[in-house]
Amino acid sequence: MKAVLCERLGAPEDLVLRDIEMPSPGPGELLVEVSAAALNFFDTLIIQGKYQFRPELPFSPGAEFAGRVLETGEGIEAFEPGDRVMGYVRWGAVRGAVIATEDDLVALPDEVSDEAAAGLSVTYGTSLHAFRDRARLEPGETVAVLGASGGVGLAAVEIAKAMGARVIACASSAEKLELARAHGADILVNYAEEDLKARLKQLTDGCGVDVVYDPVGGELAEAALRATGWRGRYLVIGFAAGEIPKLPLNLVMLKGCDVLGVFWGDAIVREPEAHRDNMEQLLAWMREGRIRPHLHAVYPIEETARALRELADRKVQGKVIIRP
Repeated sequence: MKAVLCERLGAPEDLVLRDIEMPSPGPGELLVEVSAAALNFFDTLIIQGKYQFRPELPFSPGAEFAGRVLETGEGIEAFEPGDRVMGYVRWGAVRGAVIATEDDLVALPDEVSDEAAAGLSVTYGTSLHAFRDRARLEPGETVAVLGASGGVGLAAVEIAKAMGARVIACASSAEKLELARAHGADILVNYAEEDLKARLKQLTDGCGVDVVYDPVGGELAEAALRATGWRGRYLVIGFAAGEIPKLPLNLVMLKGCDVLGVFWGDAIVREPEAHRDNMEQLLAWMREGRIRPHLHAVYPIEETARALRELADRKVQGKVIIRP
C-alpha cells in the first residue's frame, strides 16, 4: 500500500511517498482501509518535532480518517469487516490502511460522506468538547470565535450556533468573515481593521462576551480576555499565531472569569464515554444539516506535501482532505 512517510524531521517537502507492506491486526486491533484522511495545522508541527506528540521515525502524518474495516483481530466485538467507520489515531492516517482499536473508532452512518467524516473528529470534536464539557455553554449566551475561518474556527461557529449561542466571528479579512457568516455567524469582526476588545465590548453593550474561543493566541489573546464579561470563560484552544501569550492574572481575578484549557487529545483518553457521546451528537447534527464541514480541498496522496504547505502558510479555510 502507499504511505506518506516522515523519515526525517523537517518541512512538508521532506516527506516521501513509499510502497509499504499492509499490516495485520493483532489482538484488540482492527485494520481499516483509509478512504479519506484529514490534515490539521498540528501536522505541520509534528513533522518538525515541534508538537506535544513525538512519534518514532518513520511515521505518517494525519490523525483522523474515514474508511471501512478490512480485518479484525482477536477480541473485537463492536465492528466487523465491511463496517464504515471514522477514527482518530494521533498520527499515521495518510496511508492506504491503518491499525486502530475499538476506542479509536466510531460507526459511520450511510448519510455522512467519507470526506466530511474524515475531518470531523479533531476540529468538531475539539469545539464540542470545549463548549459542552469545559465552558458549559448555555443557549442565549454570546460567543466570540477567533480565527473563525480556519478548520477549528468554522467548527466552533457551527457548534456554538447548534447549541443556541449568539456567535461573533472574528478574523483578519472580509473574505474569511464571509465564510464564517455562511456557516452561521451572527456578527462579524475584522480584527485587522478594528480594535478587538473595544468592538466586542460595543457589541455586548459594554458587558463583554460570555465565552471566548481562541485557537490563535499571540497578541489577540489579552484583548480577547479583556473583552470577556463577569464570570466569562476564555477557552485556550491553540496558538496558530505561533506565540504562546502570557495573560495578566489580575484580569482573571477582577472579572471573576475562568481561563480553561482545552486538550481534546488527552480528554478522549481520560473520558472515553464523554468523547463517544460527543461524536454521536456531531453525527446527529450532520444528519440534520445543522453542521456542514467546509472542505478547503481534496488532494490525492501524491500531493500531501502541497496540502501541508498550504496549512503551514495559513492559506487554508476549512478542512484539508487526502485521498489515499
